[in-house]
Amino acid sequence: MPDLGRFGVFAHYAQWQQLSPEQLRDIEALGYGAIWAGGSPAAELPWVETLLGATDTLQVATGIVNIWTAEAGPVAESFHRIDEAYPGRFLLGIGVGHPEAHTEYKKPYDALTEYLDELDGHGVPQDRRVVAALGPRVLRLSARRSAGAHPYLTTPEHTAHARELIGPEAFLAPEHKVVLSTDSEKARAVGRKALDVYLNLTNYLNSWKRLGFSDEDVARPGSDRLVDALVAHGSADEIAVRLIEHLEAGADHVPVQVLTSPDKLVPALAELAGPLGLTEGGTA
Repeated sequence: MPDLGRFGVFAHYAQWQQLSPEQLRDIEALGYGAIWAGGSPAAELPWVETLLGATDTLQVATGIVNIWTAEAGPVAESFHRIDEAYPGRFLLGIGVGHPEAHTEYKKPYDALTEYLDELDGHGVPQDRRVVAALGPRVLRLSARRSAGAHPYLTTPEHTAHARELIGPEAFLAPEHKVVLSTDSEKARAVGRKALDVYLNLTNYLNSWKRLGFSDEDVARPGSDRLVDALVAHGSADEIAVRLIEHLEAGADHVPVQVLTSPDKLVPALAELAGPLGLTEGGTA
């Protein structure tokens, strides 16, 4: 399993392609250990080499390749191509997405198991892949069949429960969104906009309800309680406290998703780096 450090940076794969090599090197110099590319990219992953080629030590992880839109064979070919060019610096994150987005969605657990079988057959090492996991069954699967789990839109309470389920050795990397603003109303507005697409997706609704949120909390546009739990806001110091709660709950690594435009991403990450305990030139 590659060393991703304690904190990484999460953004949509298209957003990463908007950053310059200089901006990518700035992120590396700040001490973030990995960049996570969200969305459902095509199996060929041609942009991964661009990101790795612009930096020296940053890991790149997919968060996630969707098993319904990217076949396992071509994804495995991409993994081996990338790993040959940049040994040990690419982590393959896969997941099943959600039923509302893909008409062919059926029996997700079985489909995920079959996909992992195919990756095995194509020689993708278990310790170089992670699985998007929210519920208990897939969390346990992630620990058995991959390096571990990459939960999305969760809380430190979920992280603690996930750690109990997957055991002490499996890798755990929960994503968390942040808005660098001390204006709570403005920050919540940004957070609600980012959460809106997820507020009618069954897998997320079920996950939040398991965490104790009510039907009223998860109904559009989302209660303040839900938004505050899923999107940290405030000063850099206040946000850092929330992100570090994931580490204290058992996370190995936290991909931080700053809800801002690409041109403001590096300054925001620089503001967070000190409170997160990162040091220039490496991960804390």
